[in-house]
Amino acid sequence: MQKRTLMTNPQNKGWNQENISAGMYTASIFIFMLGLSYAAVPLYRLFCASTGFNGTPVIDAERFGPDRLVPQTKSKRIRVTFESNTSDTLPWSFKPELREIYVVPGETALTFYKAKSRAKQDIIGIATYNVTPYRAGSYFNKIQCFCFEEQKLSPEEEVDMPVFFFIDPDFLEDPLMKDVNTITLSYTFFNSQHAKGLKPVQQQHVE
Repeated sequence: MQKRTLMTNPQNKGWNQENISAGMYTASIFIFMLGLSYAAVPLYRLFCASTGFNGTPVIDAERFGPDRLVPQTKSKRIRVTFESNTSDTLPWSFKPELREIYVVPGETALTFYKAKSRAKQDIIGIATYNVTPYRAGSYFNKIQCFCFEEQKLSPEEEVDMPVFFFIDPDFLEDPLMKDVNTITLSYTFFNSQHAKGLKPVQQQHVE
């Protein structure tokens, strides 16, 4: 029997260790970047909700103080209109119960959207939203809404979903808002299984 002894060259050993270290470093960067890609959408959504960027209504609890919830009765009334859309992958009917309401900055308002499933099995939907004109998004504060929440409906089930909001009084101090008389809040519902990049939270049905 021939016996073979594996000889290791010290120089090659060092080179192999350097390769292993470089490989581990590269793999670590890849894993880190992959983690960032998964976190990007929730972080972007959080940024939009905090700043009103891209017409995203603000949902910052710190902006709901008593000094903000004082109706500016001497100011102009703002027309708020409501729109609805559904993805082709979601067999639901979805529409606002009111097409428009009028409020003054600082005045709270409550309205509802109604959704009804036409599917033959349980199906989960999830909604996104925005405000136009986009620059008004930073003044549109939502106290309660159903956005980014999973809504599970059984066949033929119908549900009312609330939107409780107000327009920040600072709206009146912004020169860019001077000619804004109408604000539109628009929701789009998607099939949760096809809503790539969205990270829904627990559903909240309103009876």
